Amino acid sequence: MPDLPETMRAMVMDAPNTPLRLAELPVPRPGPGEVLVKVAACGVCRTDLHVVDGELTEPNLPLVPGHEIVGHVAATGDGVTGVDVGKLVGIPWLGWTCGECRYCRKGQENLCERALFTGYTRDGGYAEYTVADARYCFPLTGAPDPAEAAPLLCAGLIGYRSLRMARPSIEGKGDILGIYGFGAAAHIVAQVAKAEGWRLFAFVKPGDEAAIDFAKSLGAEWAGGSDETPPELLDAAIIYAPAGPLVPAALKATAPGGRVVCAGIYMSEIPAFSYDILWRERSIHSVANLTRADGEEFLALAPQVPVTTTVERMKLEEANEALARLRDGRLTGAAVLTMA
Repeated sequence: MPDLPETMRAMVMDAPNTPLRLAELPVPRPGPGEVLVKVAACGVCRTDLHVVDGELTEPNLPLVPGHEIVGHVAATGDGVTGVDVGKLVGIPWLGWTCGECRYCRKGQENLCERALFTGYTRDGGYAEYTVADARYCFPLTGAPDPAEAAPLLCAGLIGYRSLRMARPSIEGKGDILGIYGFGAAAHIVAQVAKAEGWRLFAFVKPGDEAAIDFAKSLGAEWAGGSDETPPELLDAAIIYAPAGPLVPAALKATAPGGRVVCAGIYMSEIPAFSYDILWRERSIHSVANLTRADGEEFLALAPQVPVTTTVERMKLEEANEALARLRDGRLTGAAVLTMA
């Protein structure tokens, strides 16, 4: 084990709906199959907000949140191969799967019955060091800026998986993709979709002119409030905002045969709606977690697009402010906590 400090700074969640506290914790040591990562940057994701606000109800408390982690491997546990000390890696939401349940056996590890999740059921990246299962770390090549790479580890990965889920109702280039909620995931997915030839319509919180301008700057040919009717029917829609009423709204805006993809891990209650807006082979599809294959595919694709991220860098001790700004819709792109 290389020389390591005895303690580290971390932001800790003691209970839902309470501010995170800055703490001095022992630097963890990696167990068999694990790596210790010196965190360079950790994105602040809406899923973190769902954890902190108690909407995801089974956190392993006390908890260090954060799952869009970029850092350098500082030490390895027994049995780790192919992940060397000093290498830059990314750590995503999916932190461990059993490999034995019906879903793992079918290649659906994102649905694993015993899965562990970074920053939820195992400690995450709002800290100077974190431990991760080596199998669930992605190597990052090309010397990316850690803060700019961090949002790719969830906003990018889940965004990309949601885009793949929308594809069955897309026939080819020139079809229209509607994006509801233009935040961290949407601003990444928009770039991939444009590169694939989709036309983009963006739906934002009514009255949010800054979000409209941001969406148009990333190639949306139409952008307006989520309460507005777009100029043409959508071929597919992805909902990133955790607002259940957007589901019937998106169905109404989607053409027959189109798919509405709900991309969040949490959504408020979906109101009742009449069957006619679902009829004619429209469908609703949810996205759950990610697979390692998603990560490998997207992280190889991102530099080819190339995907660029819009980030607001904040200090570790500003995590509560970052979460508050995300909650209130006062961020452009993604907030990222940096450890330097």
